[in-house]
Amino acid sequence: MNKNYSQLKASFAIAKASLLAILRSPTSVVFSLLFPVIFILVFGEMIDTGGLSIKVGIAPQCDTTSIVYKAIMSVKNIKPQTGMDESSMTDALQKGKITAILNIKSDGGVFLFPHYEVELITSNSSALKLPLLQSIVKQSVDGLNEKLFPKNFSAAKVTITKIPGRTYKIIDFILPGQLGFSLLMAGVFGSSFLFFSLRQTLVLKRFFATPITRTYLIFGEFLSRLFFQVIAFIIMILLGYFVFQFTLVNGIFTFLEMFLFSVFGLIIFMGIGFIVSSVIEDESSIAPVANTITLPQILLCGLFFPIDSYPGWLQAFCNILPLTYLVDGLRKIAFEGTHFWQMPSQLIGLCCWTIIVSFMAIKVFKWE
Repeated sequence: MNKNYSQLKASFAIAKASLLAILRSPTSVVFSLLFPVIFILVFGEMIDTGGLSIKVGIAPQCDTTSIVYKAIMSVKNIKPQTGMDESSMTDALQKGKITAILNIKSDGGVFLFPHYEVELITSNSSALKLPLLQSIVKQSVDGLNEKLFPKNFSAAKVTITKIPGRTYKIIDFILPGQLGFSLLMAGVFGSSFLFFSLRQTLVLKRFFATPITRTYLIFGEFLSRLFFQVIAFIIMILLGYFVFQFTLVNGIFTFLEMFLFSVFGLIIFMGIGFIVSSVIEDESSIAPVANTITLPQILLCGLFFPIDSYPGWLQAFCNILPLTYLVDGLRKIAFEGTHFWQMPSQLIGLCCWTIIVSFMAIKVFKWE
């Protein structure tokens, strides 16, 4: 009998039963789909520029010794990006990585007093942050005029040049974060409560009496979560694309790349859920432990606020969390059209987390 036993068929049977259980569970639907959809609707058209970090490329010929440059750089929102050549800055500007390229030069227009021209080179990708940057530059120049030339002269004049680029919208930042949120909640909470319940009700012990191995058992549960996330993924992408004009650079191919990339996240977060369910002895302790794992990632991985807003010492920690790698990668694929092999840091980071978590999940797995 054992010779004809198919581990793969057993995994598919478990996946089917588990998927039906997930679809019938209000908790799974609420945390994995309803909450992310609500966040997308709430934040989809919300623009809050008060705490934005504005990355500005500094042109090689920019006069960084001028009083105008120092006045602009004294504003805490401004983050100068130096060390890039002209082509790199133009590429970063078109992809929305920087808001503008700043070039300050003396025009010699006023006798005896220094006078400057402030040029901002922007693109459509800067639409979200450009108004705030323009306001900052204008206020900086007006402040100098008020101090140095209260009656007649001006310290500088401001000109703005636009180059082609995709329009960067708030939904392009929010939606990938909510996809990551959905995977995190479905993986950690869904898996930890499910496997603890199966172990407590002795269902896993009954599975132990069958020829199926724990690897294929976990694989079956992974498939059920994967099928459910396909549904959630499609709903959220369609909502963002048709309601809020979410950017999919290459259409359906970008969607497929985003989904394949998110599989890494699902494996990692499900593995964490398996680990939690295996090491916890009391069901009431699962939620606090799972929250301890998920809450820091939700707050620190750029789901709602850019990581650049955090202090430098905290950014180093944020950048090594699995949700950060996942969300950053999804944003690059969707808006910039980046492929897997073009973002090695995100791919290597997720692969390392996948190997570590998968190994630990299989090691600590218990039948009872």
